[in-house]
Amino acid sequence: MSLMDKIKDKAKSVRKNIVLPEGSEPRTIEAAAKIIEQGIANVILLGNEEEIKKANVKNVDLSDAVIIDPATSPKLQEYADMFYEMRKKKGITPEQALETTKDPLYYAVLMIKANDADGMVSGAIHSTGDTLRPALQVIKTKPGVPIVSSCFIMEHPDSKWGQDGVMVFADCAVNIDPNAEELAAIAVASADSAKDLAGIADP
Repeated sequence: MSLMDKIKDKAKSVRKNIVLPEGSEPRTIEAAAKIIEQGIANVILLGNEEEIKKANVKNVDLSDAVIIDPATSPKLQEYADMFYEMRKKKGITPEQALETTKDPLYYAVLMIKANDADGMVSGAIHSTGDTLRPALQVIKTKPGVPIVSSCFIMEHPDSKWGQDGVMVFADCAVNIDPNAEELAAIAVASADSAKDLAGIADP
């Protein structure tokens, strides 16, 4: 069984609620339909419902997706109040918090903070910086993790590479010039991701 099949099976067994803030992006819509069809997760699309319908150029089935427009959501004020409490020491006003919360990227991470979603996937039309900024302000890092980083997990058909063909490439997108201490923290975080996602054990 391939690594991706193992990850899909693990996802199906827990069936988390995943929010997609780029709800009117055509590839995101198509992916959402596949995720629902395969039973990988419960999908929440953020955006204006009419715009999402117009962007659904392949007319995929979104009947089982939850569609939320942050700008008109009944939970908008609740999330805005939460964001204001978190950021008021940084100088944000209640009015600014409300406007910021209408941004789907911020709304998505506030959903996670409020336990209304388990995770989010973004980056199809937003930069890494735009995607990470709301998460850093609202979710923050895991306790004990001193630096935010990323990793790519890749699978090669030749099992002689990596561990049975699986390789982890640590932080190829976030930190441009990490020092020795930061590199060590990135390595540890990437190793933890390898264990959690790919089942790669210590040698």
